[in-house]
Amino acid sequence: MPGSEEEDLFSGGIPTPARLMAVYVDAPIWELGGRLWCHLTADTAEELHAFAAMLELRRSRFQSKSGRPWVDHYDIAEPKRARAVALGAVEITIEEAGAQIARKREAARGTRVTD
Repeated sequence: MPGSEEEDLFSGGIPTPARLMAVYVDAPIWELGGRLWCHLTADTAEELHAFAAMLELRRSRFQSKSGRPWVDHYDIAEPKRARAVALGAVEITIEEAGAQIARKREAARGTRVTD
């Protein structure tokens, strides 16, 4: 299909890094130190760390909770968020971020939450 990601990946186009991985940024709504912050997340820890490396984020900035990998993330502020989007991170709402956490939790626990 012309202009699609498939065409970019298979016709010699140069895909952005995030097209090869699922990486997301939510809305920058948390204020700290005069800056707005958001979360950088991904479908897998490997994708998250690979993309964080492209943003030159220190691994020590990684936030995780033991036994709860569905909440793994990096906190980032502008202009890192803008750079992440430029590299292909998908912008999502806070509600979409919450739904992603629920899906990851269900997958990790082998359960399914019904609405």
